[in-house]
Amino acid sequence: MTFVVTDNCIKCKYTDCVEVCPVDCFYEGPNFLVIHPDECIDCALCEPECPAVAIFSEDEVPEDMKEFIQLNVELAEIWPNITEKKAGLPNAEEFDGVKGKLKDLER
Repeated sequence: MTFVVTDNCIKCKYTDCVEVCPVDCFYEGPNFLVIHPDECIDCALCEPECPAVAIFSEDEVPEDMKEFIQLNVELAEIWPNITEKKAGLPNAEEFDGVKGKLKDLER
């Protein structure tokens, strides 16, 4: 089992989760983070650290966000690894909680 980053991370990209990950399985795009499923050890440390509540266990991903499971797989293969906490995006608070941000994902 793995954890999955979902919709609410888009345009927020808080990295509190990265800081607690013991296996450095986060990958960073321009306005979104993903978890590499083959590297995640299912420790669950990242989930409570996400201020945007955007991380779910794979078996608990909401129905309307199931496509993020495959999106994490695909983007983790092409984006660079991130291992240290950085500041969230400049307008993160404005976009936190906004629904339907997949259209805003920058690859």
